[in-house]
Amino acid sequence: MADAEEPQNQPETTLKRTRFQQITDHDEHDQDIISTLPDCLLVEILSRLPDTKHAITTTTLSKRWKHIWHSLHTLIFQHHCENSNHPRTDFYSYVDKTLSQRPRLKLNKLIVSTSYDYRFESHVNNWIHYAIDCNVEELNLMLWNVECEAEFLLDDVFITCSCFTDLTLSGCVFNPTGAVSWKNVKSLRISYGNLDEGLIENIFSGSPALETLVLDNCYGFKRLDVTSKSVKRLVFSGYVNPDDVSNDLADVVEINAPYILSLAIQDDLLLWKLVLVDVSSLVEADLDYTKEGYYDTTAKEAEEEMLKGFILDLRHVKELKIGIFCYKVLSRLEAKGFKYPSNLKVTGDEIS
Repeated sequence: MADAEEPQNQPETTLKRTRFQQITDHDEHDQDIISTLPDCLLVEILSRLPDTKHAITTTTLSKRWKHIWHSLHTLIFQHHCENSNHPRTDFYSYVDKTLSQRPRLKLNKLIVSTSYDYRFESHVNNWIHYAIDCNVEELNLMLWNVECEAEFLLDDVFITCSCFTDLTLSGCVFNPTGAVSWKNVKSLRISYGNLDEGLIENIFSGSPALETLVLDNCYGFKRLDVTSKSVKRLVFSGYVNPDDVSNDLADVVEINAPYILSLAIQDDLLLWKLVLVDVSSLVEADLDYTKEGYYDTTAKEAEEEMLKGFILDLRHVKELKIGIFCYKVLSRLEAKGFKYPSNLKVTGDEIS
């Protein structure tokens, strides 16, 4: 009995020391377990971190960890704000240094998000060329400024790269001297791009595998002709024309997409009218937009006219989802006696 009660009689400091040793041994045991994992699993773990800088900090753990990050198949660099502690110039230098230290091994994904101006053009081009040398598949390039205008000019090496499968381009200027050649691109998202009809046709012609197109606040076109049979999903997310010197927001944009199966119209539409010309193959549609801009009657009548036109043009669609703005407009239409087609299922995700 005396032996069983002995731990209760030990000094408190001894008990604390014992507990601390147990915790330390447990932590060391966990570290040993991690260290026994094969390199491929360690690389997979590090690739799931939200920013590559977190992965690089593991180089201080031991000699084995020093070069693990070189094999990362996903690189993520994000600069969220401009402040004295993390100035933009330091971010660009950091990315330069990181890429210079990593061998040109296979790269699945490169994500870069930062503010940009023309002074950093050579830096961004070097990052892109590095990624292309690594046969990058997914490139997410978000270069923003206060005015939300595109500034970075995509060069011909980029325009004719065949390794891309998924592109997200924000703040980029398209001015190809020849034909676009993205033969493996399946998903393309462009934000704040100035795209005329000729350029859009060039993109479709050079992207025979394209399945999903997202245009986020793009402008420069009056008619969006999606005549490629490979494109099945179109997202028209917002519209504003910064070149509208009169500021009357009177643009009329037509969408002609006879082969797409899914259409989403969302975000703020700063225009007069958005017209659906041919969407005869559609199976599903989502209207979750707000409308501002020019109207020749009253604002409410203009909203009602555009939504009514959408619903009639989409009467063959099996399911139509609408957001809260469109639901309010639809309620006004119903109060005036409008009846949408009986075979149309109207649901609102945010409407209870």
